[in-house]
Amino acid sequence: MYKLIKKEGNARRGEFKTVHGTVQTPVFMNVGTAAAIKGAVSAFDLKEIGCQVELSNTYHLHLRPGDEVVKKMGGLHKFMNWDRPILTDSGGFQVFSLSKLRKIKEEGVYFSSHIDGRKIFMGPEESMQIQSNLGSTIAMAFDECVENPCEKKYAKEASERTIRWLNRCITEMKRLNSLDGTVNPKQMLFGINQGCTYRDLRIENMKRIADLPLDGIAIGGLAVGEPAEVMYDIIEAVEEFAPAHKPRYLMGVGTPVNIIEAVYRGVDFFDCVMPSRNARHGHLFTSEGIRNIMNVKYETDELPIDPNCNCPTCRNFSRSYVRHLFKAGEMLGMRLAVIHNLYFYNNLMQEIRDALDEGRFGEYRKEKIEILGKRI
Repeated sequence: MYKLIKKEGNARRGEFKTVHGTVQTPVFMNVGTAAAIKGAVSAFDLKEIGCQVELSNTYHLHLRPGDEVVKKMGGLHKFMNWDRPILTDSGGFQVFSLSKLRKIKEEGVYFSSHIDGRKIFMGPEESMQIQSNLGSTIAMAFDECVENPCEKKYAKEASERTIRWLNRCITEMKRLNSLDGTVNPKQMLFGINQGCTYRDLRIENMKRIADLPLDGIAIGGLAVGEPAEVMYDIIEAVEEFAPAHKPRYLMGVGTPVNIIEAVYRGVDFFDCVMPSRNARHGHLFTSEGIRNIMNVKYETDELPIDPNCNCPTCRNFSRSYVRHLFKAGEMLGMRLAVIHNLYFYNNLMQEIRDALDEGRFGEYRKEKIEILGKRI
């Protein structure tokens, strides 16, 4: 259940109650695709760096170790020893990114595993069954995520198919939650708004899913190469038609500036692999801008990655040491960098929530977007 605490313009400060705890929003979900954050970061680390929600992927966990295995181990929470909320992505994006390996039909998608090539079928019912076995707090509906750019005719067909699939997801989740032996009988379901970059398709889609019995609404199919301004335009277009009493989730976004701008336009939930992926290549987000720790100027730099950061890495290690670890190929370098970037993102969300609580988000936005996107 979502509770809107206050607004500043379209920006929303809220709380989302779940069976695994209450989430303070706006929130960034830390991406652990295969039930692990890449960079050797555990569930214990996630708590220390302020993570509220962990996100895992239906497609990847279905292939390895298998959702039946996870169910036998007591569900995803017990499996990875994480007692806070988990959102599972439906696998739709992964399935549709396998464009050379898949075939879309009304019943679902036939595709080949990227691991061993074996033939797999996934439709709305299968996605719900897998996510039920995983026992996540929030399951995502199975949708068709089209390429961008995409011809309007096909974008419309995919949008309408996504709505038909969404209704099948709702029916199947209701059935699964009623069964004895279900890992999480209070599993929630978020629907996904699609329509590529066509405003009219997006609005029509949002109007048709807004009143369905869903726990939240996601905006999917963005942040896949279109200019940021186009993404912001789509958010603005659908925001007024999204139900005010449910959280809005912008999937796969994004940079710190993207997040601030999307909060400004009324978004509550975010996720992105960017902080961990960039960290593993030495690209670090700081209060002063983006720092490339590989630069030779950091070879004998005694300062922490970010003097204004209170993460475990910045409290204990110098830029010189972290750079050395990367240059030496030591795994610890990636781990320390990922911990820093994820802490930065979680702390960014805390700053956003504090600014909303104190009625100064407008000033905060103006100050931060000038700094956070620049390269040092």
